[in-house]
Amino acid sequence: MSDTTLLLGGRIHSPGTPDATAMAVKDGTIAWVGTDTVGRALHPDADIVELDGAFVAPAFVDSHVHATSSGLLLNGLDLTGCASLTEFLHALRDYVAEHPGRLVWGHGWDESWWPEQRPPTRAEVDEAARGAPVYLSRIDVHSALVSSALLDRAPLAKGAEGWDEQGPLTRVAHHHARSAARESLSPLQRREAQAAFLRHAASQGIASVHECAGPDISGADDLADLMMLSGQGGVPDVVGYWGELGALETGRELGAKGLGGDLFVDGALGSRTAALREPYTDSPTTSGVLYLDADAIAEHLVDCTRNGVQAGFHVIGDAGVAEVGEGFRRAAQVVGTPALASSRHRLEHLEMIDGELAGELAGYGVVASVQPRFDSSWGGTSRMYASRLGPRRGARLNPFSELASSGLVLAFGSDAPVTPLGPWEAIRAAVHHRTEGFGISPRAAFNAHTRGGWRAAGVDDGVTGTLVPGATATYAVWNVDEFVSPVQDSRVRRWSTDSRSGVPDLPDVSPEVRLPRCLRTVLRGETIHQRDPGDEDQ
Repeated sequence: MSDTTLLLGGRIHSPGTPDATAMAVKDGTIAWVGTDTVGRALHPDADIVELDGAFVAPAFVDSHVHATSSGLLLNGLDLTGCASLTEFLHALRDYVAEHPGRLVWGHGWDESWWPEQRPPTRAEVDEAARGAPVYLSRIDVHSALVSSALLDRAPLAKGAEGWDEQGPLTRVAHHHARSAARESLSPLQRREAQAAFLRHAASQGIASVHECAGPDISGADDLADLMMLSGQGGVPDVVGYWGELGALETGRELGAKGLGGDLFVDGALGSRTAALREPYTDSPTTSGVLYLDADAIAEHLVDCTRNGVQAGFHVIGDAGVAEVGEGFRRAAQVVGTPALASSRHRLEHLEMIDGELAGELAGYGVVASVQPRFDSSWGGTSRMYASRLGPRRGARLNPFSELASSGLVLAFGSDAPVTPLGPWEAIRAAVHHRTEGFGISPRAAFNAHTRGGWRAAGVDDGVTGTLVPGATATYAVWNVDEFVSPVQDSRVRRWSTDSRSGVPDLPDVSPEVRLPRCLRTVLRGETIHQRDPGDEDQ
C-alpha cells in the first residue's frame, strides 16, 4: 500500500490554481495540487481515489457549538418544527408516552411563530408530562419550560432571579433548572449524545468544532468527556472554551483553548434578556439584563492576556456590546493595545453593533464569532427581531459587511442546537442577508467558515484552511449541482475577481439552487465520514 493518495478527476478548490483537478496527500499533508496527467506522472505508485467530478474544498469549522445538547436533540424531543402551542403539547405528550420513566430533554420551541403568541403554562406542561421531569429549552437556550417534577430536583430555582410561577424560567432560575436536568443525565447518555453530534458534524463536511462550555451551560465533566472523545480520533477536532471568570486553573485542567465562549455579558433577544439601550418594543418594562460590567470584563481580559490565554464573551444587545467596548478600553490602559491584539480575544454573536465600535474592536484584534442563520431565522422586518425590537432596530442586526470591512476576523458557526449544523446554509444566509447591504460575498463567507474558524482558535500559519502544498490534508468532498465564477461585487474587498488572479469557482448558493451534499470528510488525511454509496443524493 502506497504512502501517497492521489485524488483524480475532480474540482480542487485551491487558491491560485483554479483549473486543478487532482491532489496528492502524503502522511496527512497535501503534497501537490494540479492536473490529472501531471499527477499520475509524479505519483505513479499512489493509491488512486476517483472523484468523478466531485468538488474538493477545505473542510469547514463551526466556531460555536454545544455538543451534548445538540446530540440530545438528534435523538430527543425536537420542538423546532412545532407551529403552534397545540402542536407543542401534542409532541410532548407523545414523547412522554414513548419514553416512560425518563427525563425529557427537549429543545427548540419558539412562541413568536405560533398563532397563540404565548408559551404553555407550567400547568399545561405538567398535564402533558404526566409526572415526568421535563426540561425544554427555548430556541435561544436562554429560557426554558420545566415541569414541576424537574423543579423538585432544582429547589434553588424557586424564587431565584428569573423565576416564574407558571411561565418559562430565565436568568439564575433557568441556570438552576438546567443544572438539575443535566445532572439527571447518565454518563452514558451524555457520551452517546456527544458521539452522535460529532458524527453528524462530520457528515456536514465539518472537521473542527469549537465547544462553548461553562458552568451554566454544560459543566466541566461534560467538556472533559467531549475532549476525551475527540482525542480518540475518527471524529472532528474539538476546541474547548470554558466560560467562567477567574478560572485559569480549571481551563488548564480541562485543556481549554480559552476562557470564553458563553461567558455571558448578557442574554438573548428571544428571551428578552439581551441588554439593550432602549426597552424592548414588545415589552417596554424591560431592557434585558447585564451580567457583567466593564470592570469585570476588563479584569478578565487583563488576567487572560497576562497569562497567554484567549478570552471571550457572549454578547448580543447594544448595551452589552457597549459595555464590552468599554471593558477593552480599560484593559488596554493596563496591558496595552498590542498585547490585547496579539491574544486575539473573541466575541460571540455580536449582533447589535455599529461601524465605529466594530472598527475599534478590530484594533484590539477581536475575532467576531457569528452565526449567519440567526438572520435567516429571525431577521428582516417581520420576524422575531422586528417583534422584539421594532422594524427599525430589528432590521439592523448581524451587519456582516460592516464587521468584515472594519477588519474584524470573521468566524462562522451555528450555535447548535440554536440553529442546525449546515455550513452551506450558513454561507447562503450570510450572502443573502435579509437586510440589504448587510451581507457579504460568497468568497468572504466561505473563508469565514473555513480559514476564519482556524484563525479564531489561534491557528494562523497562512495555509491551514486551504488546499495548498504543505497544508494539512483536512478537506471535504462534495456533490455540487452548479458553480459560479467570481464576479465584481461591491462587498469584495480583499481579493481580485480578475480571472488572472486564480480565484477558483465556488458552488452556487442562490436560494433556488440545491446546496452541495457531503460525500466524504477528511481530517489530517484520515477519513472521518464517508457517505454510504446506497444513500440517495439528497
